[in-house]
Amino acid sequence: MNKKQIVGISMFVVLVLIIIFIKVVMTGNNVDNKNLTTVYVATGGGKEDFIADEEVNKILKEKYGLNVVFDSWSNGKTVTLPLIRESVGLGNQEIIDRLSNGEKITINTEGVSKYDALFTSDQRFYDYYKLAPNSANNESDRYMVLDGGLTLNTPIVIYSWKEVANKLIDEGIVTKTDEIYYITDMNKLIDYILSGKTWNEIGLSDLYGTINISSTDPVSSSPGATYYGLLLSILGNGQITDEGLEDNLAKLKQFYQHSGYMNNTPADLFERYLKTGMGGAPMIVDYEKSLIDFANSNPNGFLQVKDDIVVLYPKPTIWNSHCFAAFSDSGKKLYQALQDADIQQIAFEKYGFRTGITGGNYDVSSVGIAIPKSINSTVSSLKMDYYNRLIDYLKN
Repeated sequence: MNKKQIVGISMFVVLVLIIIFIKVVMTGNNVDNKNLTTVYVATGGGKEDFIADEEVNKILKEKYGLNVVFDSWSNGKTVTLPLIRESVGLGNQEIIDRLSNGEKITINTEGVSKYDALFTSDQRFYDYYKLAPNSANNESDRYMVLDGGLTLNTPIVIYSWKEVANKLIDEGIVTKTDEIYYITDMNKLIDYILSGKTWNEIGLSDLYGTINISSTDPVSSSPGATYYGLLLSILGNGQITDEGLEDNLAKLKQFYQHSGYMNNTPADLFERYLKTGMGGAPMIVDYEKSLIDFANSNPNGFLQVKDDIVVLYPKPTIWNSHCFAAFSDSGKKLYQALQDADIQQIAFEKYGFRTGITGGNYDVSSVGIAIPKSINSTVSSLKMDYYNRLIDYLKN
């Protein structure tokens, strides 16, 4: 056998092996896809990038055999509309048409596309969903919650700038401990805002106007409502009761009126904070996760501002908790899968979500800015009734 024949045979063998390998891989993938369990989840906002993360979905498929379909829902609509895919224009077209014609459809109507789980972005809606529907408010029938709980957490923080933070330290409002800035006298800061104290009066002559903390609108925005819930808890010394509630609501209404223009989304507010700097946004309310998400998605932009940004942690603060409610065995499997250590690590390192009741205990050195390893000084989320009373009071 000559040299050319040997080379030709070798090339043929290699080609055959490549074809066999490709077929095996493709066949394996097809088998995996056929064996995957599809899980449909009605999903509140604020975690879109995390649930779309390629690595997260790869773990869910390869390790747990789950193909997850996340449909976007407004938190409020999860209790007012039937929690079926047709309510958001997906699933069975016949059911969609019947809904649009005003027919009463529920989760028990034949032919509807049911959900396996609900993944809210606010604990009050998770807690409220587990209650019986209020027929007086025309609330829809609900699934039985088989399993679930807190899944992703991020605390409310106040973003500011070093010059502002140092003046607040001088005023006895902020304390710096182990390079972390804490608002240890939130009541005093609230009093400054209500009394119309100016930035100039605390030594910030370059800033014009009265001291203010920009937030999203609590009437139309879940983060704003969570923040105002924190303020109501602080004014009530950690206890929300009917006694004294009216006086504290009146203070919050005054606080609300002092706030001026409000962004509708935290993303818009955080972008304005970064683009306008200390002069345009001395202090804003947002989630801790926004900074970590920004640092990962825009490393060059983060490098430009990281030496000037300060994260102020109110003492106490309040969690924005994304809670998972499973309605089926498939939903229960996904709830357990989301507690996978690798998925939770991705949730924090890439998107800034803490996990667990106290937000876990993380190696935060990689973030590049001082944030605490764990957060223990918190107040509980308000019940739906108090949130409704707060928002109605602000509206009126």
